[in-house]
Amino acid sequence: MENVATIDPGAAQDSAVQFRAVPHNIEAEQALLGAILVNNEAADRVSGFLEPRHFFDPLHGRIYESASKLIMAGKRATPITLKTFFEHEEPIGDLSVPQYLGRLAANATTVINAEDYGRTVYDLSIRRSLIIIGEDMVNQAFDSPVDAVPAVQIEDAEQQLFELAETGKYGSGFEPFSSALTDAIDMAANAYKRDGGLSGIATGFRDLDQKMGGLQSSDLVIIAGRPSMGKTALATNIAYHVARAYKKGLRPDGSEQVEDGAVVGFFSLEMSAEQLATRIISEQASIPSERIRRGKIEREEFDRLVDASQNLQMLPLFIDQTGGISVAQLAARARRLKRQKGLGLVIVDYLQLLTGSSRRAAQGRVQEVSEITTGLKALAKELNVPIVALSQLSRQVENRDDKRPQLSDLRESGSIEQDADVVMFVFREEYYVEREQPREGTPDHVEWIARMDQVLGRAEIIIGKQRHGPTGTIALQFDGSVTRFADLAPSSHLPERYE
Repeated sequence: MENVATIDPGAAQDSAVQFRAVPHNIEAEQALLGAILVNNEAADRVSGFLEPRHFFDPLHGRIYESASKLIMAGKRATPITLKTFFEHEEPIGDLSVPQYLGRLAANATTVINAEDYGRTVYDLSIRRSLIIIGEDMVNQAFDSPVDAVPAVQIEDAEQQLFELAETGKYGSGFEPFSSALTDAIDMAANAYKRDGGLSGIATGFRDLDQKMGGLQSSDLVIIAGRPSMGKTALATNIAYHVARAYKKGLRPDGSEQVEDGAVVGFFSLEMSAEQLATRIISEQASIPSERIRRGKIEREEFDRLVDASQNLQMLPLFIDQTGGISVAQLAARARRLKRQKGLGLVIVDYLQLLTGSSRRAAQGRVQEVSEITTGLKALAKELNVPIVALSQLSRQVENRDDKRPQLSDLRESGSIEQDADVVMFVFREEYYVEREQPREGTPDHVEWIARMDQVLGRAEIIIGKQRHGPTGTIALQFDGSVTRFADLAPSSHLPERYE
């Protein structure tokens, strides 16, 4: 009996791993290039997403690049017209490159599958990029110094993956106007059926909704104001109204759809989740949050607090309290929430506490904020949800007699103003008048009391920019003790005053 050599399975597996090739498909690359050389219209089917760097074979990438340049210049790309560009290339086995071009064209089967070949080449390129990122992560983790912070490596890896995800989108390309028209009619029909006639998500404030038509899908909405104006209070009020109104129904085919409200994702970069929850409970129970914190509440108020907290238990409101996250991390977490819970509204408190990529940060804060606002707008379009981002205003507001903010007061205003679909400012004149109190007993003090009566408990929402509708000012009522905004009753509905 002959001796049969035994093979160690482990050794075979090690060998397989050692010589494992990165994902590629030379045949798909050859088929695509052949299709382009036979019929240049094939290039139009892939030019929107495929670049020379996506080819595994460098020669194939150069052939694709040269052919694309000829086609863009209005010339024909054939083995004959490309011949002069590749006469001095190294031969491929027994073939010169011009002969190889002829072979590609001769073996071309059909133009119909050109886009599929292009997608294959593209997807394999993305997979190779993922392998490179993964290898870098492993090597850095093995070789990093003792004092290296793992969080920094995690952020770098997240940034690389985010950039790959952003550049790794085919995009839908052009769509027929008829399909866009259908979407527009569906939106109008939904607005017609919905109470209040809103096409977007209702904020819970009557006049604001009438002015904006609700929060529109894929919009970036900026709420800006100086400190203590009530930006966070307005954002939490909107979050509560939207989450409370959340209601699902069934389509004719039996699938679920959101009929009203939305699942809300609240990124609280400044306050903790507990502080935010205390604010919302305070608003709904009408008990000042400072008294809740100190425990200075009556029995009846405590019962009210319990009732309010029970009503809030089932709200589809999710809070992420991580401070200083990057726009890439925010996008990843929003995508995850969308997959898991069906996210319908994102609120970011506040924009200046987000960070961009380290590369943009090195170029200056203006470039970094530009990347953040562009990233938020792109995320709103990708998830098809409104994103409400709070923003600080520059101090130049304080130097004017009229403290009402305007677009030029936005910090790093260029990118914020440009990328936002809606910019609204929160303004409370009461805040400034209160701080101008003169000495009691003087004529100025009497005049000051009269001014305070006029502005007490009033807030203005100034819409400085709106792509879909008019700008203007909306008056709201503001209760500072419980940080709650409410609709202001029209003067025609106010009770009569008796002097």
